[in-house]
Amino acid sequence: MIKDSYNRIHNYLRISLTDNCNLRCFYCMPEEEYEFTQASKLMQAAEIETLARLFVEQGVNKIRLTGGEPLVRKDAAQIISALGKLSIDLSLTTNGARVHDFIDVFLEANIRSINISLDTLQADKFQIITRRNIFQQVKDNIDLLLKNNIRVKINVVVMKGLNDMEITDFIAWTKHQPIEIRFIEFMPFAGNRWTSNQVVSLEDILSAVSSRYPYISLPGGPNDTAKHYQVEGHAGTFAVISTMSAPFCSTCNRMRLTADGKLKNCLFSEAETDLLGPMRMGQDVLPLIHECIGSKAKALGGQFSGLFENIEASTIHNRSMITIGG
Repeated sequence: MIKDSYNRIHNYLRISLTDNCNLRCFYCMPEEEYEFTQASKLMQAAEIETLARLFVEQGVNKIRLTGGEPLVRKDAAQIISALGKLSIDLSLTTNGARVHDFIDVFLEANIRSINISLDTLQADKFQIITRRNIFQQVKDNIDLLLKNNIRVKINVVVMKGLNDMEITDFIAWTKHQPIEIRFIEFMPFAGNRWTSNQVVSLEDILSAVSSRYPYISLPGGPNDTAKHYQVEGHAGTFAVISTMSAPFCSTCNRMRLTADGKLKNCLFSEAETDLLGPMRMGQDVLPLIHECIGSKAKALGGQFSGLFENIEASTIHNRSMITIGG
């Protein structure tokens, strides 16, 4: 069992497969010409499986694969198949562009839930945000997942002046489709030019929804990062991940393993613990895992607290989102 000093049990591991991506969303990877990590410095497939098994032996029962875009990695299918044999709930977060190439792999690995990152329902705006013209391909792949009875959660990073006017359009999508829309407050990371006046808060989002749709609150799980809701009569649901306006750190059970083998005990932690280097030298990395999680801050990596309006992004030391893995 992996615990921190606040007695929080950590049984959920997010593994980034790569910092590479086939999209160029400005809030995640600001530069078109991005210098990706050399392949030799990334965890190899066997190393990912070895570390995953070690975490499972310590009580981890859920693993989510992330990126970058995990499905651009050449051996992604091999990794998914190997982890699918573990006694865990295996899921992944993807931009949806390559789902059609992996649907059989997902089914064989018994993946029953996939998060799709999609910040707009407008094809022209999608191209502006991602700098790629594949909106219909992503929408078709969402339909493909639903057709194969894989639960779909849509991750929407909401930003003022960009897509906050689409909140009710996303809610309308849940009327006939059994999807979950997950509105995510815009968070500060290196290079994403975050300012507090871009944040659309939990209160703002619920106000926008209520302007057109009456909704009810739904019960959540013990370690939920999202607050769940549903419009009566809709097949799907919606949720809000309120990291900035109403953090949920007290019940956090998450660990993050970056593509280059660094363990982060919080999305906002400044410190990291290298597992890949010591493992390649034959060292036992289990004490390093426990030490890393044991040093976890009470909230938000210990880097900020209080009203998000008062946060100065330049004082936060962290990686860019794409090199963390979300």
